[in-house]
Amino acid sequence: MARVLATVVATAGSTYRKPGARMLIMADGSYFGLLSGGCLEADLKIHAQEILERGVPRAIEYDMRGPDEVLFGVGAGCEGMMRVLLEPAAPGSIAAHALAVAANANQRGKPTSLVMVHQAASQPLGTYVASPPLPAELVGAGVRAVADATSSGLDIAVGEARMRAFVQFLAPPPHLLVCGAGPDAEPLVSAARALGWQVTVVDHRTAYIDQQRFRGARVLQADADALGRAVDLDLYHAAVVMSHVLDSDAAYLNALAPSGGPGYVGLLGPVARRQRLMQKLGSASNSLGVRLHSPVGLDLGAVTPEAIALAILSEIHAWLAGH
Repeated sequence: MARVLATVVATAGSTYRKPGARMLIMADGSYFGLLSGGCLEADLKIHAQEILERGVPRAIEYDMRGPDEVLFGVGAGCEGMMRVLLEPAAPGSIAAHALAVAANANQRGKPTSLVMVHQAASQPLGTYVASPPLPAELVGAGVRAVADATSSGLDIAVGEARMRAFVQFLAPPPHLLVCGAGPDAEPLVSAARALGWQVTVVDHRTAYIDQQRFRGARVLQADADALGRAVDLDLYHAAVVMSHVLDSDAAYLNALAPSGGPGYVGLLGPVARRQRLMQKLGSASNSLGVRLHSPVGLDLGAVTPEAIALAILSEIHAWLAGH
């Protein structure tokens, strides 16, 4: 189906989404994703129809920083500026190829970068992989984005003309290891998958190993003391220990204690239980150090399994973002 990719490539002031945010607008007017709280989408669909008819990408700006923003007919009141690149994204297009390359890296757990050229005299506007036919400056910027794990906007000279681009670093999705497949693990896994995270669930109990309970996750049966042999701990950003069995939780923590594994280790249960586990671990507990978060989760006053899952994922999300 014909479709248009809309990407935020520059912002100023207060905006709902930041550079790198995307939405896909289909030929029938339906769309996936949001670039605003709903105030710009109707206008974006009109522009997308023009892109589909002409087949030529273009960048548009919404500047809502002054009283004249009502002229745009959106009345967003966000008091910010947003520049959006719109481009054809049907199969075979430049954008479709770039997104496919990024998705492949994403699925392999590898970081990558994309380059969105949104102003140029000689280079067609669009979303590119950081490789020729882009100018060497943009290819190099894409390589640096991966090395530095950061995105940036560029304004460079190409001959006598100027070229503006947004170079986006794309980190692989967070990978969460859930140690324990009890009933309360189900809302945690479901919510993590809804965020786009990769999830692996491990438990030693045969009755709990049911793929249907953890759709989209990898589910493994393994003894707690064999955790390091069952999975490659270096691949995980965060782990949550929640088997509700003291000896199993101790074995999971012992496997997670050496450095090089997940940078975040959450332990379900009260402080008194954590203290008992630390005693069982002995000197190995020192290796967990500041990586151990216990009781796991933000203090949201959570009581239900779903709310507890929200508290846990909120804390992990904040930790991943450096907050």
